[in-house]
Amino acid sequence: MELNSKFSDIIYSVKDKKPLIHHITNYVTANDCANIVLAFGGRPVMADSPLEVEEFTSMASALVINTGTLSKEKLDSFLLAGKKANELGIPVVLDPVGVGASNFRNNAVNKILKEVKLSVLRGNMSEIKNIYGIKTFTRGVDSLEGSVEEGQEISKELAKRLNTTVAISGKVDIISNGDKTYTLHNGCEELLNLTGTGCMTSSLIACCCGVEGESIYGAIAGLSIMSISGEKALSLLKAEQGLGSFRVYLIDSVSNFSTEDFNKRSKINEI
Repeated sequence: MELNSKFSDIIYSVKDKKPLIHHITNYVTANDCANIVLAFGGRPVMADSPLEVEEFTSMASALVINTGTLSKEKLDSFLLAGKKANELGIPVVLDPVGVGASNFRNNAVNKILKEVKLSVLRGNMSEIKNIYGIKTFTRGVDSLEGSVEEGQEISKELAKRLNTTVAISGKVDIISNGDKTYTLHNGCEELLNLTGTGCMTSSLIACCCGVEGESIYGAIAGLSIMSISGEKALSLLKAEQGLGSFRVYLIDSVSNFSTEDFNKRSKINEI
């Protein structure tokens, strides 16, 4: 009941306050991230030039850093925006897309972690393992799943090390701030097969953190909204429809997401 009340407040606050979410993200999924923020009730901005990211961050309710299409200039923007967000007390969500795939990407993520204080670190199991120090083979942005038990331990210890909330998305989502750890058991396989759902989840987390002071609840809310909306989207598909229709229904489901959806459908366990 306490969680239901907390997440009801988050949903209402996003609709009411319409938080501005500044993304420095990748060109593959930027449109999806913008649309998912609009669907949920926030306002997206996608400025990524080092010449203006500090100004846009100063206006934002939360900042998303996404390493999907990485460059030297974009890394400069990450650091400028992240430090400005820290200075102003604005939540920062890092999505370390593809970390483990190249030395440049690994070094970039390590530099961000050293110089920017995060509110939430969200990635798939492979990405979080690589940051933790367990070398795994990363196939581009694909995840190689580990056990839920392993994920619980890694998320808890990494959250303590970085003093942040760590969220691992997968068949079972795992969230920890080092003190509390939760598993989320919603979702469907189609979410794993559609490009951009991880990036969109980070955007939803940022929306929620932009109105909620405790980042662990913002992370749980954002992950739950995406996973439950995936279930709703799948239930709307007709036999002849596929991932294209699923994507449309997913955005519709986020747009129509209600506290009733969360209260009736959410499957959250505290460890």
